Amino acid sequence: MSGVLVFRQNGVVRLVESPGSDSGSGQRKILVHVPTNEVVISYDALERMLSSLGWERYYDDPDLLQFHKRSTVHLIFLPKDFNKFKSMHMFDIVVKKRNKFEVRDM
Repeated sequence: MSGVLVFRQNGVVRLVESPGSDSGSGQRKILVHVPTNEVVISYDALERMLSSLGWERYYDDPDLLQFHKRSTVHLIFLPKDFNKFKSMHMFDIVVKKRNKFEVRDM
């Protein structure tokens, strides 16, 4: 699942999906930590990167990984299984930490 981020005037961002772009075209996306140019290959690596930026992990829901930054209202929700980590989750992280992460074609 990939597409285009649409920014509305009220500040809301949503992902408009491109049909069949993630699975049908064979083009996969990767999440990159910009300061180190490191590709996120596991949740352990992502958690390390996010915690260095002040994000804390919540352990409330056993089916999700949840991260929160105290100084903001932002939350990041991720599927427990890294194999289900899709481009929509990557873009969610990019929107919340624009200068630190980016999504690239693999």
